[in-house]
Amino acid sequence: MTSLLDKLADREQAVRTHADSLRVQLAQLTAQISELEAELADLATTRKVLLTLAIDEHDPQPRSLPDNPVYQHILTALADADRPVRAKDLCQVLDLGLESKNIEGMRCKLKRLVARGLIAENEPGLFALCSR
Repeated sequence: MTSLLDKLADREQAVRTHADSLRVQLAQLTAQISELEAELADLATTRKVLLTLAIDEHDPQPRSLPDNPVYQHILTALADADRPVRAKDLCQVLDLGLESKNIEGMRCKLKRLVARGLIAENEPGLFALCSR
């Protein structure tokens, strides 16, 4: 009976040691995640400030970006594109689905960005960042 209790005690100690090791790893990962989330928040703030402060020579008023983060994603996708893109292409890049309701919603958002002077629609249906 004592050998069974010894085996049980050994197993408990091994599990306890492993659990402690995992707790240390979890604490380290939690700290890393917190740092990355803080950096992401700083980057989002920086993007918003830069886009808000974007000033056109003909329009001395700062351009403001709508609060919805989708607009930031749209502007990032347009910046990454090397050519003007259509609403459908942006829906595909942003994984929004290609249903007509999504494409029309994207087109409305793009038109709002055009109205705010953040992007241009040089040809009907083709959107790109304004050239500086």
